[in-house]
Amino acid sequence: MELGFLKPLYARPGPWASVYIDTTRATEDAPRQQKLRERSVANQLIDAGADAYTVRAVMDRLTHEPVSGAPPGRALFAAGAEVVLDVPLAATPPTEATWSTLPHIAPLAGLRGDEPPCLVAYIDRTGADLELRAAHRCETLGQANGREWRGRGHRGVPTDRYEWHYRNKVENGWNETADVIAGEITRTWPETGARLLVLTGDPRERRAVHHRLPEQIKAATVEVENGSRSPGASRSALDRRIAQACEEYVRGRVEDALDRFRAGRGRGGEHGARGVDSNPGEAAEGVPALVDAARSHQVGTLLLTQDASDAGRAVWIGPGADQVAVQRGQAQAMGVPKPEQARADDALLRSAVAAGAELLLVPEGTKGPAGGLGAVLRWSG
Repeated sequence: MELGFLKPLYARPGPWASVYIDTTRATEDAPRQQKLRERSVANQLIDAGADAYTVRAVMDRLTHEPVSGAPPGRALFAAGAEVVLDVPLAATPPTEATWSTLPHIAPLAGLRGDEPPCLVAYIDRTGADLELRAAHRCETLGQANGREWRGRGHRGVPTDRYEWHYRNKVENGWNETADVIAGEITRTWPETGARLLVLTGDPRERRAVHHRLPEQIKAATVEVENGSRSPGASRSALDRRIAQACEEYVRGRVEDALDRFRAGRGRGGEHGARGVDSNPGEAAEGVPALVDAARSHQVGTLLLTQDASDAGRAVWIGPGADQVAVQRGQAQAMGVPKPEQARADDALLRSAVAAGAELLLVPEGTKGPAGGLGAVLRWSG
């Protein structure tokens, strides 16, 4: 999961109300159930010591949940009488609310969905339509249009050197179109933040476009059937294939990260691998090693397992994202006059957001880091 969207949570001090609430409305008594969930959220926040103004801001936001088109759940993060972030969830969460020094964002890894931003190119022999799919929405980006050679009167052309010239002219037109499309994708790619490129439409043309892309983009490109530029064309089969491609992309990233983690872990142990035998793709495992890596801005990929036993372990923090320590005295030695306690997962995620790292959830049944928390590091310590 890319973490950039969480940056607004760290632009202001806490404490924070973190709310995960089921918003499904599939049952006959859905309005009544929703009221009960909202009341439960309010009671949990009040019991935890949240101020009345922040509780009211959360409840006002929940009251305006749309009756139709609601997601399966929502995550709200509020501080200082304001809801700072409201995140629709792809999965239904257990309804819970907490009040803590840092926002409790770790559950998002399993609830928000990890669909990568995806650039889709609908290709035919005249050009392509470009579309960005991100955060469960679609945005039309524009078109890339080349020359069109329809071949009118083609059957009346003699099969001789004129026919050869005609065919060569058509072939050149197709190649020019592929050049135009590949060039526009290459220009657009960095601006979109996309992680996956899907080419669909005419098989011949999409292969030609694929062949012309830079190697860096090729590595993130898949070709799929069932797509068309034609107005009104059904996209249900294409949507399923794109969803499958996104799942394969995410699964591949997790497997690659786990491979690098295992290779860099070396001897392991709670303090991680930092011996001479570790390779440059070094790993950290366990809270002390991860805290050390977070202070050094080394975390490239944070790994989290479901029900991680170390996630709720207490650490000491200051106002800065790199001010995190296992012991209170260590935080004071770093220049934090009044360290506060926080959950390890919340503190490490704050550091990961600041460092531009990513968070990956280890699939259930897959062996991950001991204690449920680990990281692939950017460089050796």
